[in-house]
Amino acid sequence: MGSGIQASLSGRYATALFELAADAHAIDMVEASLTRVRAAIDQSDEFAALIASPVVSRADAAKAVAAAAEMIDVDDTTTKFLGVLAQNRRLSELPAIIRAFRALAANHRGETTAEIVSAHPLTDDQVDALKQQLRARVGREVAVDLSVDPSLLGGLVVKIGSQMIDSSIKTRLNSLAHAMKG
Repeated sequence: MGSGIQASLSGRYATALFELAADAHAIDMVEASLTRVRAAIDQSDEFAALIASPVVSRADAAKAVAAAAEMIDVDDTTTKFLGVLAQNRRLSELPAIIRAFRALAANHRGETTAEIVSAHPLTDDQVDALKQQLRARVGREVAVDLSVDPSLLGGLVVKIGSQMIDSSIKTRLNSLAHAMKG
């Protein structure tokens, strides 16, 4: 496991969850559950507000997270982990924990992880085509961590390790505005 991941708070939580999942031979199941949790964060303003809110009591947060986990069919290990995050007031770290867990799982499978931010949700065909292009570029399988940021307006931002490819319209407009000033 990468010491870089373990250096952050979210990385330590992700590493702990990964080790629990590995011991239970449930890495794929936990990763699938975390994918559903990530989708719930992206699709539900209420769920996103719950994990971000510092004013929700630990007990209420734990109950709400347990109910949400049951609704989106999350495995027992991940459900218990979400409860621990609620008790420790670390739900706000959840998106970073999910990214770190995916990186650990991808590394375990011998894959590289690419973080992809798009202005709009990508279709399955677009994701497959992107994976093929990234695989050709890096020379091995690429797992993708998708997120949506409407402020990009269009295009993509792709991060693989320390490399970043930014083809977003937002960046192009900012570059144009900067060039016009100077």
